[in-house]
Amino acid sequence: MTSPEWLESWSADDGAARVRTLFREVFGSDADLDGVWSAPGRVNLIGEHTDYNAGLALPVALPHRTYVALRGRPDDVVRLSSAQAPGETWETRLADVAPGDTKGWGAYVAGVAWALRAAGHDVGGFDAVVDSCVPFGAGLSSSAALECAVAVALDAVHGLGLAADDAGRADLAAACVRAENEIAGAPTGGMDQAASLRCSAGHALLLDCRPGLSALESADAVPFDLAGAGLTLLVVDTRAEHALVDGQYAARRASCERAADTLGVGSLREISPGDLEEALTRLAAADDGEVLRRRVRHVVTEIARTEDFAALVRDGRVDEVGPLMNASHVSLRDDYEVSARELDLVVDTALAAGALGARMTGGGFGGSAIALVRADQVDAVAAAVHEAFAAAGLTAPGFLLAPPSSPAH
Repeated sequence: MTSPEWLESWSADDGAARVRTLFREVFGSDADLDGVWSAPGRVNLIGEHTDYNAGLALPVALPHRTYVALRGRPDDVVRLSSAQAPGETWETRLADVAPGDTKGWGAYVAGVAWALRAAGHDVGGFDAVVDSCVPFGAGLSSSAALECAVAVALDAVHGLGLAADDAGRADLAAACVRAENEIAGAPTGGMDQAASLRCSAGHALLLDCRPGLSALESADAVPFDLAGAGLTLLVVDTRAEHALVDGQYAARRASCERAADTLGVGSLREISPGDLEEALTRLAAADDGEVLRRRVRHVVTEIARTEDFAALVRDGRVDEVGPLMNASHVSLRDDYEVSARELDLVVDTALAAGALGARMTGGGFGGSAIALVRADQVDAVAAAVHEAFAAAGLTAPGFLLAPPSSPAH
């Protein structure tokens, strides 16, 4: 039997050295490089598929980051290369970037510049290279990490000053969301980009996604001292690839919008837990009423679970949040129908091996699951999950630890 594979994060010096070396290889020299920036992936503790329903989410930043080495250009040409796509150079002109017209991974990068320009900022072309230790396709926001690293790079190179405070970082996050939604074509909410730009070390970020809130009202840093409680957050990359552009994510979002329209509310956030049964009764007569009922039940109960989770953490009772994680997974599996065989196997196995709580994290349809584990049981839980995947004939998963880490810089 093989041992579990641990996916380690890079030190800042190692990450910077990697992209500086790659920049020299691709562009001949790094003498006129403007600098190196990085941004983290994220893991969501609870509050899944709530961001686009004006709800609550509670992510933390990972220690695993995407690194970008960048130099500005005097024209509007963008040239990109990635260690994850060796030998390829992606190129466009910013004048040619438009919704529906920009293809490939470079859309996530050029889209950020496009969105900043659309917001009135004077942003020009650039040469950039990328390397990352955020697992790709794992539901840990590798795309947001890329966007946010580019965003803070362009902010610094062009002196925009947005990264200097939380309100400005909220504006950068909004530009990254536009890049992903309108240029890359993935209809995500804003949780991933907010987490990558606005989380802080040792804290979770309670995001209130209701429209109209100011940047400072919509995010609250919640102390999340896992080590002090003798706990660890274990992340399992199932290697069942997760994608947000295959239609399933968009279908879930559309169903929530149909339900809100049927109920005559601006968003599902307006349905309180006390009003849930009445809302479900009203939805029963809709053409796809049973599906809408399940989607609404998940969103309303998930928002309530997120409130309860944050309250427990604030009270220093982090070791009591496990049942909320478990209930979240059941809801995502049964009512929202976004789990997968591999995610369910992680959750069931981790709980049987002693985890306090476990759930899928991210958009679903594959990707990653998390388990809240006592520090002295991490290796045992990881070994149990690894063995369960082998017994099921599945690709071996990857494992990483997720101490709440720092934002893009």
